[in-house]
Amino acid sequence: MTPNPRTGAGRRSIATAICGALAAGGLTAAGVTALAPEEASASSHREAPLISGTPQFDNTDVYAFVSPDKPDTTTIIANWIPFEEPAGGPNFFTFAEDAQYDLRIDSNGDAKEDLVFRYTFKTHTKNDKTFLYNTGPVESLDDPDLNITQTYDLELIKLRDLKAVSKTRVADDVPVAPSNVGKASMPDYNTLRKQAIHKLAGGAQTFAGQADDPFFLDLRVFDLLYGGNLSEVGNDTLKGYNVNSIALQVPNSFIAESHEQPVVGIWSTTQRKNAKGYFTQVSRLGNPLVNEVVNPLKDKDKFNASAPRDDAQFLENVTNPELPKLIEAIYKIPAPAEPRNDLVDVFLKGVKDLNQPPHVTPSEQLRLNTSIKPAAKPKRLGVLDGDTAGFPNGRRLTDDVIDASLQVVEGELLGAKNDLGDAVNENDKKFGKSFPYLANPTEGSRGPLAKGVDGGNDVRSQLGDALQPAGAQGGSDDMRLIAASAGAGAGGIVLIGAALMWWRRMRNRAY
Repeated sequence: MTPNPRTGAGRRSIATAICGALAAGGLTAAGVTALAPEEASASSHREAPLISGTPQFDNTDVYAFVSPDKPDTTTIIANWIPFEEPAGGPNFFTFAEDAQYDLRIDSNGDAKEDLVFRYTFKTHTKNDKTFLYNTGPVESLDDPDLNITQTYDLELIKLRDLKAVSKTRVADDVPVAPSNVGKASMPDYNTLRKQAIHKLAGGAQTFAGQADDPFFLDLRVFDLLYGGNLSEVGNDTLKGYNVNSIALQVPNSFIAESHEQPVVGIWSTTQRKNAKGYFTQVSRLGNPLVNEVVNPLKDKDKFNASAPRDDAQFLENVTNPELPKLIEAIYKIPAPAEPRNDLVDVFLKGVKDLNQPPHVTPSEQLRLNTSIKPAAKPKRLGVLDGDTAGFPNGRRLTDDVIDASLQVVEGELLGAKNDLGDAVNENDKKFGKSFPYLANPTEGSRGPLAKGVDGGNDVRSQLGDALQPAGAQGGSDDMRLIAASAGAGAGGIVLIGAALMWWRRMRNRAY
């Protein structure tokens, strides 16, 4: 490992820079408050009973990696609202207003968060007398035709022993990238995506908005582990679905404890306001798949109701996992001997000499060694394939966590070499090369273009040309044809009206 120079002074300097920028902007830091223990009750791609009914609060995945184009920074991505159907209007997908969306950082391995980045959202409606999400083509985030918009505030909370020592408003009223309604409504969605990237003090930046779901896997695993015959593996179940994403890029020196201790633990939570006006945690997520296939039904909501510092109560689910036994029963692959201390290292402590902090308190977090440089050619299996910059050292968007996790669960680290996987090795869309790295969301209009329309001139623009007044731009052949068609249509209406009048007169005649 080749750590980057960083000290506690680095953290202080960025905090000073942030506060200075806020002061210059006329903002003030909030007063010091205590973070009371939060009740909770559920989380992930529909992984727990309670949260599956409230998708706005359902955190689907967390990613954390040293930024490939800015290796002195770390990028954290958390996604919400699983299985967003791109054409799911007219009420498209928004973050909840009665929620706190948090990214939590444990800088010293004691299973307690030291930093919390808190996102809260507001919804704005320009015209409530229409059902439309947008009333015309949207060319910018402040376009008057974008009828439903969202903005967010970002707060930085610093803690010591779970007590807040400072609380600072880092960003105010930042615009959210909208749902991608379709080609006619948002002809250049990439421009909207870029406008939603917001620069922060100290070299940090933030983004919130819709994105293609970066998780790739074959979810037929829940059909008795691919039906017991593996005949249908290879179907990316999440292909074509979107999520709502939050992305944050911050200097490594700000989140790491020191140059000597560069490993950070990362997880996300969602708090929802209850009937009494208090915020209650309803979602928690760090490593992928833990609550999905490690915890049994009796513990799923309990797990999401707890904090990492209380994870000892779930130790048996890790040391005596159910999944290897199911694989043995269906596919006759022997389950590794228990207790599975190898899984404790991967999922609760981090891998020694890679991403395990000294004096670590076992707890479920996504652990990242911020001193390891990004790989020039990332390997999808990460550490299992010799790429120490990948999963389980953090999680990159391209990491194949399904295959890696299956192989580890089946004893790869114990000498039981295997090549288990779901035959889905990459996302259906390419990821970006700069922040926020996510692929743009799939648009609501995905069908073929109308007959006679080419890709260089979409239906909307042709209709716009057709509706010009007669004689405009010299009167093209298309305009004359449309005028002739309109005239023929008007003549047809006159004939139909005359026929109806004749029929009524005939009905009134005496026979």
